[in-house]
Amino acid sequence: MTASLLNGKTEADPVLVEIVAGTLAAIEKEVETSIGRTSRSPMIRDAHDFRAGIHDRLLRKLTGRSYSALVHPVVRDYPIGTMHPGDVFFHNDVYLSEGGIGHLPDLCVTVPVFATDPDSGQQRVVAFIQAFGHHDDIGGAVPGSMPSAATSVYEEGLMVPPIRLWDRGVPNESALKIMTRNSRMPDSLAADLDAECSACLAGARRLGELFDRYGVSAVEACFDAILANSTEVYRREILSQIPDGTYVWEDYAEHDGVEAPKLHRQRITLTMDSSAETPLVIDFTGTGPQAKGPINHCGDYADGNFLKKWLAPILRNLAETPERMAELDVNEGVVPLIEMRFPEKGTLLTPVFPAPTNARTFVILRLLGVLAGVLAKATGGRMPADQETIRYTGVYGTDLEGQPYLMREVLGGGSGGRYYADGEDTIHVVPDSRNLPTEFTESRFPLRVERLGLALDSGGPGRYRGGCGYEKHVRVLRDAHFMSIADRSILSCWGVNGGRAGRPFQVTVDPGGPGEHDVDALADAEPLPAGTVVRIRTTGGGGWGDPLERPVEEVLRDVAWRKVSVAGARADYGVAVLEDGTADLDATTALRDEMRAARTGDEPFFDRGPGYALLSGGATSNEFDVL
Repeated sequence: MTASLLNGKTEADPVLVEIVAGTLAAIEKEVETSIGRTSRSPMIRDAHDFRAGIHDRLLRKLTGRSYSALVHPVVRDYPIGTMHPGDVFFHNDVYLSEGGIGHLPDLCVTVPVFATDPDSGQQRVVAFIQAFGHHDDIGGAVPGSMPSAATSVYEEGLMVPPIRLWDRGVPNESALKIMTRNSRMPDSLAADLDAECSACLAGARRLGELFDRYGVSAVEACFDAILANSTEVYRREILSQIPDGTYVWEDYAEHDGVEAPKLHRQRITLTMDSSAETPLVIDFTGTGPQAKGPINHCGDYADGNFLKKWLAPILRNLAETPERMAELDVNEGVVPLIEMRFPEKGTLLTPVFPAPTNARTFVILRLLGVLAGVLAKATGGRMPADQETIRYTGVYGTDLEGQPYLMREVLGGGSGGRYYADGEDTIHVVPDSRNLPTEFTESRFPLRVERLGLALDSGGPGRYRGGCGYEKHVRVLRDAHFMSIADRSILSCWGVNGGRAGRPFQVTVDPGGPGEHDVDALADAEPLPAGTVVRIRTTGGGGWGDPLERPVEEVLRDVAWRKVSVAGARADYGVAVLEDGTADLDATTALRDEMRAARTGDEPFFDRGPGYALLSGGATSNEFDVL
């Protein structure tokens, strides 16, 4: 099986393209599986908050199963010609990552892949294997390296610009000593780094074998074909669903950990021109100023290369069917279709060093929602309602042996209702990520998980209901402290096209007890005396479409499944549920008629929930919320 020449350029064999694409997906999965099975920290091994990626020698991301960081900063500091087999490069410096690293706990490992050059007979770099993920602790002001009140990146942990961590197969012991010395959990960090380096080296060997088998030119021609096909599919099937024109929408983060809660604005002006070579323009002008606290994100590097691939999965919702959407990868093929325009330095997306960034999750998750919102305006609502499917919570203290511990967890939430289906319950934006198993938590930490289930009534009402969030009750068995890095505790996940907003995030200490009180969503050290229960309720997704149009039998099913309460069925859906679980149809018809009659007819296209009025000076919507 060989490639052919066409006009002096190698043309890919279509069968070989399929073989190469399948091999890339298998190698990426193998690298991630190896990391998951050999790492040590709960965040990597159990929560799976990491991902791998494969890039070609032109730094283009070839795989699309999960997003990854960038190779650009490594090649910037270590030109390809200076690399050797067995090298491993490392970095986590947000401001020197070209936008690929969002906060310091995300550690990135990059391994060059070598193959024999057919002309010179020498080994040369032909690709890169990369892994990056969120690690439990890399230093900084608080356990977990995410101080919620940080005003400088220097408070957030050890910054490492791109370095050669392994040189021709030999680890740099001095660098490893420095990094582990700064961590409160040095053994876990050392084991995680070893797992990531070893997995990427193994992946590089596997990919090198592909080049050796089929030849460098043939495999690189397949890379070109894979990306070109992706570009064409997105242009033809996805972007063609967006009418030409300009559309504007904005959404907000609610607090930064330093100042009082307010609307931290993120705006997108989307322009679609189907006749242009780069048809989609995403302009962030109008985004609010850089925050004093750690919610900033460095997005304006490498022409927004990372953000293009981060946001592109939202576009897949425009596919003809859900099945087709699931088939579409997001690789470098989407990059030529999108132009990004950033505001001047000093905004939430263009922060100036050393602005803190550890909670930048609030901004990059919100951007997914802003793009979905502006596309909903452009397409008459053919996009999901909002979701907020990641937040960091944790408990730390000392265990029975007097040793320090950190139980850090990344809990999901409900996704938004869609124009054809309800949202999903308790999903996570990071591919394959999961909550920590109760058995693991209770065996390793002085904690007891007393409840883990769906948060009742958390999903936004709609013809298609938003997905439910978690409700988790954790009892501490020794004195400890609770921490939280979360947004959407005031502002809700918005509903669309008549759908209502979901319930916000909430943490309550001693629920139902004499000391009951809510904890701020950004907290570093909430004291938990031994025996205290902390209740965590994560966000529900927004609803899609008029909740009064939801079939009565579907509402009754939600009540039976404990996703909607009897009171919620009445207040949100106009369904009167009897004691036996059936509906009083006459009362339901009357109630729904009464609720429809109370409407004014000029309700906005988006429902932001009651929290928006608290931060907007009383307004329930803004100028962009109408079609």
